[in-house]
Amino acid sequence: MTGPPLPRDDFGVTTTLVYLNHAAVGVLPRPSVVALQAFLEAQASGGVLGTAPYEMRMPEYRERLARYIGASGEEIALLRSTSEGASAIAGGIDWKPGDELILCDNEFPSNVIPWLPIRERGAHVRFLDASRERLTPAVLEKTIGERTRVVAVSWVSYHDGYRHDLAGLAEVAHRHGAWLCVDAIQGLGAFPLDVRAAGVDALYGAGAKWMLALQGAGFLYVREDLIDRLTVASPGWRSVADMWDFHAYEQPWSPHALRYEGGTPNFIGALSLERAVDLFERCGPDRIAAHVLALTDRLHEGLLRAGAEVPTQRGAGISSGIVTFRMPGRDSVELGRAMQREGIVTTWRPSGIRVAPHGYNSLDEIDTALDVLGGLVKGTR
Repeated sequence: MTGPPLPRDDFGVTTTLVYLNHAAVGVLPRPSVVALQAFLEAQASGGVLGTAPYEMRMPEYRERLARYIGASGEEIALLRSTSEGASAIAGGIDWKPGDELILCDNEFPSNVIPWLPIRERGAHVRFLDASRERLTPAVLEKTIGERTRVVAVSWVSYHDGYRHDLAGLAEVAHRHGAWLCVDAIQGLGAFPLDVRAAGVDALYGAGAKWMLALQGAGFLYVREDLIDRLTVASPGWRSVADMWDFHAYEQPWSPHALRYEGGTPNFIGALSLERAVDLFERCGPDRIAAHVLALTDRLHEGLLRAGAEVPTQRGAGISSGIVTFRMPGRDSVELGRAMQREGIVTTWRPSGIRVAPHGYNSLDEIDTALDVLGGLVKGTR
């Protein structure tokens, strides 16, 4: 195996920590830090004269992100968070009494809470028991009904890393007249995605994790022919066709997904997303994905040898950058804390320890994490 596709020298965290926690918060590459510092200096020294050039680049940022996911810039809105993107879709659909939404019961709240208010309009939120069966195309086929309007799913499950077959789910959903709406935050950045090829109708995510961008920077993709079928649930002064005609209050919405941005966007957050996408494109999204899978394969194999319980399912098409495990007889929170004291950063909860390496991590770091884990379990560290 060759070296990591993302240059390790671009990630200062590698000098002090074995950072394996990108499913929680990613780290900023050095080139992004330089670009963000330049933004801050521009605003500090020039106010609007400093920020205006960045504002003028917003169409470029949308195009850059759109190209990364196989869309067009006119289908992209730059928002604050995954939740905001989900809310734009959930609040924009003309729900009727008896309509149905299908969700898994192991979703992160960002892809649940924005949907729950649809019940106030008489729609039904149907939860599938993910502990019994995962949402495969076959499961969706036997679950979907004639009143199902939307299937909303995380591309990658935040807890155990299960990666869903988006193209297969979209085919089933569309055949039954439903939309497929996707929370991409735990997959995009580690894995490439073409929303058109996959048949995704709407996709929302954010920069704070695998996208290696700032917190408070999110995005929404809406398929072009669906934009006019959604009500603008949270409009703002930038939602209209000509935002600079300030007193034309009654003008129509922007014809593009820009209408969902509402108020003044997070320019520096958008810049951080654009810089990260630039890095991914230069280093190769397919190479990054292959490397992340190699790291998590190595981790999974090592955990099994160490006697860990690994609820994460692995296999072609379902493996991701997340592996969750438990050590029998050990408290996961205490064990995770002990690993962190040794410089191994993961997420630890009572249900298990979640490990999430990215494209700059090395096989040696995975081996180090396994060695530290082994020493802690045996009491030699």
